[in-house]
Amino acid sequence: MNDLTIVMPAYNEGESLPKFIPELISFCEKYGCYCIVVNDGSKDNTLQYLKSINADKFSYISHKINRGYGGALKSGLARVVTKYAITIDSDGQHLLSDVKKIYEKMLSSDADMIVGSRKGQKSTSWYRGVGKFLIRSIAGILLPIPIYDINSGMKMYDSDLCKRYLSLCPDTMAFSDTILLIFLQHRHLVLEEPITVLDRIGGVSTINTMTALDTIKQILNMVVLFNPMKIFLPISFLLILAGIGWGIPIVYKGNGVSVGALLAILCGVIFFFLGLLAEQISIIRRINVDKP
Repeated sequence: MNDLTIVMPAYNEGESLPKFIPELISFCEKYGCYCIVVNDGSKDNTLQYLKSINADKFSYISHKINRGYGGALKSGLARVVTKYAITIDSDGQHLLSDVKKIYEKMLSSDADMIVGSRKGQKSTSWYRGVGKFLIRSIAGILLPIPIYDINSGMKMYDSDLCKRYLSLCPDTMAFSDTILLIFLQHRHLVLEEPITVLDRIGGVSTINTMTALDTIKQILNMVVLFNPMKIFLPISFLLILAGIGWGIPIVYKGNGVSVGALLAILCGVIFFFLGLLAEQISIIRRINVDKP
């Protein structure tokens, strides 16, 4: 597995890392893979602990200020020099045996991305479970997504492809969803592999309601980037249809043309042309991203 790098973001994980890093280093030494930990502006002893580690297969990056989950992953993934990269969480929830299993599937299937799927496992709380369901539902309505666990933190990538799309990804927790949607929209082979997720071995999760809202916003951004008419065309159609439906009875009664109906139709036409403009901008941006 010497063509694989494990990338792990860490923010205030001083309690978890000493329990998990020794196991991770032993895994890397056994299978020949590499590990990059990104200290994302931690305020506890995370950086001090990382500095104390001396191992051939281990390296770390340190941000002076917190950039966010996606920002940390982007720094780590940009540093990868191996053919493959996999992201895992620093709280000890992911099993290293699943890393090996996903790696073997990556080789056997020649996939561009393998998503570690938590399907069938209970969420840590009903609140987060509802949030994940809503995100999957909204994403599924706006984009065809054959993957169940779109926001899984364990994903293995073809490193070159991943680096090509990093500039399109946000610095927030929505990175996981966004990078998956980008791979799917570019018709890369994305597969799932069941994994086991444990409870945190320490620290406190930073995921909250704002995380879910930001993820939904980033999904909308991806739709506008790859298929803007998916949003603009239905709005345009509904406004024009509403204007016609509102205006016809008034005209039929001989009361002239309704200003409100005309306004709705005009807004529908404006949304249609905005969609065409967004489509042209989208094409230009995608061409720039796809350049080698």
